[in-house]
Amino acid sequence: MSQPKIPTYILSGFLGSGKTTVLLKMLSDFKSRGLKPGIVLNELGQVNVEGHMFKGEKMLEMLDGCICCTIQDDLREELQFFLQEENAVDVLLIEGTGVANPKEILEALTDPRLRDGFETQSIISLADASKFLEYQSIFSSSREIREMLNEQITSATLILLNKMDLVNEKTKDKIYKKLRKQLKAEVEILETVYGEVELDELLKKRMSTVAVSLSKGTGNAGHSHHEHEDHHHHEHPFKAFKIEDFPAVERIRFEKWLKKLPESVLRGKGMVSLASPSGLYQFQFASKEVEMERMEDQDCRTCLILIGYNMPIEEIRVSFQQEVLQTVSI
Repeated sequence: MSQPKIPTYILSGFLGSGKTTVLLKMLSDFKSRGLKPGIVLNELGQVNVEGHMFKGEKMLEMLDGCICCTIQDDLREELQFFLQEENAVDVLLIEGTGVANPKEILEALTDPRLRDGFETQSIISLADASKFLEYQSIFSSSREIREMLNEQITSATLILLNKMDLVNEKTKDKIYKKLRKQLKAEVEILETVYGEVELDELLKKRMSTVAVSLSKGTGNAGHSHHEHEDHHHHEHPFKAFKIEDFPAVERIRFEKWLKKLPESVLRGKGMVSLASPSGLYQFQFASKEVEMERMEDQDCRTCLILIGYNMPIEEIRVSFQQEVLQTVSI
């Protein structure tokens, strides 16, 4: 007798939209219901600085690449992990990078070796209401960002419009007008603050069929994996770079430096050692705002990861040395 397919949910959303917050809430809710969740976490960088949040979870980490591009084949192989009896889970959550195209994560899930193991229930895309209009504007964002956002929104079966506490009614009306032009009529929009959503809403089966197929056929489902690889021969426009093992920094100086970074830096995260109050802290940087939280595990290595589009990496490295570490760049 064949095993039932694992219900699978794809979490999508641009950098800093709140995907990890929603993922953590979903995990907590699953456990309260006695369910065993599995997680696939994808990061553009070589280190997942949020990995400590998921200690003890049945988890796969896909690092140093975007699921939809450089490591899509790896995803197909790694997902076999959850099909082994000793690693069985009741539900699977896949969180792509902030620049992943959910349609292409779906394509990985349609591999013949995986089709009978996983059943995609929904593509949940988060949008940051406070930055939505700015990211959509031809005057304040790049074509690549607008296209990426469009892919994430148009492939969604559910939209979570997050950070609604940061927008007024006039802005909200403009956001809805734009969204409704992009979305199919049946796609629901839920307004959220700090990613608070009822689990039952997130778990609704919102996909009757898989949107992208690897098998040859007609229409949009007919392109082959070979064509997909050709499509991705170019270098991904979004990059992550990291700085590791640096000494303790002054909090005010460090936060001031982050807020002065070029607009091409869209997201920052990592672990820093502060001189005062002393200790190791995890930080998140998005929308020119910095959040810091003291880590329980004080033995981790310091690590700074910046994600962005066409970033002046050498210029940023030098400014970090001179303005944060106050050392002379060599």
